[in-house]
Amino acid sequence: MERFHALIRRPSPKLADGIVTHIERSEVDADLAMRQWENYVAALHSAGWTTHEVEKIDSCPDGVFVEDTMVVYDDVAVIARPGADERRPEVEAAEAKVRELGYRIEHIEAPGTLDGGDVLKFAGTVWVGQGGRTNEEGLRQLAAYLEPLGAKVIGVPLTKVLHLKSAVTALPDGTVVGYEPLVDDPDVWENFLAVPEESGSHVVLLGDDTILMAADAPKSAELFRERGYRVIEVDISEFIKLEGCVTCLSVRLRGMPES
Repeated sequence: MERFHALIRRPSPKLADGIVTHIERSEVDADLAMRQWENYVAALHSAGWTTHEVEKIDSCPDGVFVEDTMVVYDDVAVIARPGADERRPEVEAAEAKVRELGYRIEHIEAPGTLDGGDVLKFAGTVWVGQGGRTNEEGLRQLAAYLEPLGAKVIGVPLTKVLHLKSAVTALPDGTVVGYEPLVDDPDVWENFLAVPEESGSHVVLLGDDTILMAADAPKSAELFRERGYRVIEVDISEFIKLEGCVTCLSVRLRGMPES
């Protein structure tokens, strides 16, 4: 089995204090969250992925959402400048890890802001959410780094969810899936599939025929199985309470440079 790599980061003991923007705050069970995180990591391993753990940052409640620290494209890691000031300390250790793994490093600089969760990549196209944590200057800088690598970078309106990948993700065949009440403009994507549950919008591609998703979207999971995909479901209820989803909990490194 071809082995892929992913960054992960353990939850902070302050997880329950994480930022919520579009939903009401509810009580988070930290012990349950840790078990769910361990099961998430185990699911990656079961699908043949190797994980690399970024140093935990106890002072940052949202640090477990490591996806927001960067955008990785080919052998370049563009280090984010999070739109929420209190999340900016999260990036240092994440940068150190991808530098250690051999990536070329670029940075989003002020006044640009960019969260990795606002960036959806598929087959050379990079969609970037605009209207939340990522601003126009962040988009411009990201495009300047990625377009020389052959990427086409497109801004996408975002007003109903925290990050673009809270609204849409892509299946292995390129179909973009989303829960329509939370998608500003489905017509952005030529091949858009509406799913019946919010968590059905969030899939992590673990192979050409395998996807990872949250366990609270059984109708969507069945829809994906009918399309021929192997679906791995994990319970991430405590992270959903903080506007997290399966994509937020890792950075997938499909093109890791050779050491």
